[in-house]
Amino acid sequence: MKTFITAVVISLLFVSGDAFSQIKLPGILTKKSSAGTGITENEAGQGIKEALTQGVTNAVLNLNKTDGFFGSEIYKVLLPPDAKKIETTLRNMGMGAQVDKAILAINRGAEDAVGYAKPIFVDAIKQMTLTDALNIVKGNKDAATQYFKEKTSAKLIEAFTPSVKSSLDKTQGTKYYGDIVNTYNKLPTTFNKMNPDLTSYVVGKAVDALFDQVAKEEANIRANPAARATDILKKVFGGK
Repeated sequence: MKTFITAVVISLLFVSGDAFSQIKLPGILTKKSSAGTGITENEAGQGIKEALTQGVTNAVLNLNKTDGFFGSEIYKVLLPPDAKKIETTLRNMGMGAQVDKAILAINRGAEDAVGYAKPIFVDAIKQMTLTDALNIVKGNKDAATQYFKEKTSAKLIEAFTPSVKSSLDKTQGTKYYGDIVNTYNKLPTTFNKMNPDLTSYVVGKAVDALFDQVAKEEANIRANPAARATDILKKVFGGK
């Protein structure tokens, strides 16, 4: 019966806002389950949290791996826009390999750093109230993503900054990027010196990519029953 109730809760999560507005919530959701047909508030909240945990876990795993950024046409982190002139100049000087090492190391740093996101998302889910959960059910198709942006953006930036710096140091992204910027700054034709610190740039790119992945996972879970793949939901929907 618990499995059935959870299935109904998750089904509620993925109906459209228009469809949900036609559902009489009090008749479905009650503080106490009656005759095995009602869904308690705790069960509703748990079902929604379960689906969100699945989504953010997938989002993090999609990026926190080798080539999660570097091998992606969407998320690959290139040099900052104001460093394009550096890249062109150094490639023309035959230093393309050094530029490529910098780009690879930057992406490896981003891939490593996003692993710190999961506990921040999990904490936001744990703190979610029943009202928050039902607002996600009744909200727009990106309601969960917007909830996470509101609750986690500042924490992600705070957590990612030292993590990205550490990751860039570990992958030598800081060194490679610093080398090419310093080489460029020393050229007699360079009048506007560049700042070799790229941590905040990579943090911004990592956070943007993470929320984009969360949005895609939310859309997938809402539209595709087979994507609802926690252990209990596998039994309900036959997911593999």
